Amino acid sequence: MDYKKQILNYPDFGKVPPQANDMEEAVLGAILIDPDAIFTVIDILKPGSFYKEAHQKIYKSVIDLSKQNFPVDLLTVTEQLRKSSELDMVGGPIYITQLLSKIASSSNIEYHARIIAQKYIQREMIRFSTELQSMSFDDSNDISDLIGFAESQLLDIVGITDKKEASKLINIVDTVIELIQKVQNHEIKLIGTPSGFTTIDRKTGGFKNGELTIIAGRPSMGKTAVALQIALNEAELNYPVAFFSLEMSKEQLAQRCISNVSGKTNVQLMEGHCNLDDVCQKTERFMSYNLFIDDSAGVSIYELHAKAKRLLLKYGIKIIVVDYLQLVHGDGQNREQQVSSVSRGLKVIAKDLNIPVIALSQLNRELEKTGNKKPQLSNLRESGAIEQDADVVWFIHRPAKYEQQTVSINGEERSSEGIAEISIAKNRNGICGSFYLEHNISLTEFKDIEGCTF
Repeated sequence: MDYKKQILNYPDFGKVPPQANDMEEAVLGAILIDPDAIFTVIDILKPGSFYKEAHQKIYKSVIDLSKQNFPVDLLTVTEQLRKSSELDMVGGPIYITQLLSKIASSSNIEYHARIIAQKYIQREMIRFSTELQSMSFDDSNDISDLIGFAESQLLDIVGITDKKEASKLINIVDTVIELIQKVQNHEIKLIGTPSGFTTIDRKTGGFKNGELTIIAGRPSMGKTAVALQIALNEAELNYPVAFFSLEMSKEQLAQRCISNVSGKTNVQLMEGHCNLDDVCQKTERFMSYNLFIDDSAGVSIYELHAKAKRLLLKYGIKIIVVDYLQLVHGDGQNREQQVSSVSRGLKVIAKDLNIPVIALSQLNRELEKTGNKKPQLSNLRESGAIEQDADVVWFIHRPAKYEQQTVSINGEERSSEGIAEISIAKNRNGICGSFYLEHNISLTEFKDIEGCTF
C-alpha cells in the first residue's frame, strides 16, 4: 500500500476548513516589501501550507526566484508568474499589488507564518482522519495496512511541527565539554550506549546517539548472535532495547536467549535434555530485562520508523537493532534503489529519535573469491549507499570457517576454533581496527577474551 496517498479535497462538514486568509496576505505582502523576509519563513511554510490556491502559486514563485538567487519584489514575482502562465490565475498584477497594502512591515512575519502553519496542520489532520475513515469502511483493506497508513501519516504531520533550529557553536561545545567532564569524573563510564564488549567499548565509547551502525558478514558468521548478545548485554545494564527481527521468529530468539544464559544448546532444550527447574532458575536473570522483540515480517521503512517511535514514547528505548537491512521494504524501481532508501531511512530514524540504530547486513559473494576471505566495505551487498549512510561498519569474520588454523592475539598464536574477529572498517567519529571475541557456536554466545586488547 502507498502510505503517501493523499486526497485533494477537504471534507464538507458544513464548516469552513481552518484557515487564516488575512495572515496569508500579510506574509506574502511582507515578502514583497522585504527581500530578506523569505528566509525567515522558508523553513516554516511550503506552498501547500497556504489555503488559497492563488497564495500557493505566489509563494511558489517566490521560492523559485530565491533558489535562482534572483531578487524578490513586486515586479520579479509578477514576471515569474507571467512566465509560468499563472498570473491571471492568481488575480493578475492588481491582486499582487494589493498584497502590498496588507502589511506595513515584515517585523511580525514569523508569528504570522506560524499561525498559517498551525491552520495547515489542522487541515492535514482533517484530511488524514477522513481518508482513514473512508479506508476503514472498505473491507478489502487489510488492518495492518490501515495501521501502517495511519502511523506514516501521523509521522509526516509530526515532521511538520518538529523542526530543529540551528544552534550556536558555543552552546554545542558546552554540551560536549560537560559530557567529557562527566566521563572524567566517572559520573558516566561511556559517552555512548555500551555494547557489553569491554575491549571495543573502551576504544569506541559505545554506540552513539543518532548514529547508524552496520554489522555485516556472510551467512553463518554469527550476525544475529552478535546482535542478540549486544541486546542482552545492554538490557542487563538497564538500557531498554528494541529488536526488530525480520528473519527469525520471536520464539526462536527467545530460545537463543534461554540457551545463552542456561548453558544448554538449542538442541538440548528442544529435545528436553535439560533440568527444567535449573533452566527456569537461570532464565530468571533476564525476566526483568526491557528487551522488546518485534518479529513482523515484510515491514516497510515507514512502518519501522513508526513502530520505533511508539516504543520510544512508551518504553523509552535507548537503542534499536534491525535484523536485517535487506529484508526491510523500501521505495525504488530496482533492488539497489530500494536498499538505498532503507539505508537512508535507518539513518533518519537514528537522527530523528536521537538513539543508536544497529542494522545487520549481508555481504555479496565476491568476498569468497578473495584470498583471505576477509570482508571489505565494497562487499556490502546491493548498495553502495549502505557504506555512505553508515557511521560505523563492523565486519564479522570466523577464521576457522575458512580453514585458518591460528590467530595472533596480543602477539600470541592461538587456535582459531571458537574465535570471531570483529573488524571496524569504518568509524566516522572514532578509530578503526580489529578485535577478537570468544564465540560459543552451540550456545550462540559471544564474549570478551580475557586480556585481549584492541
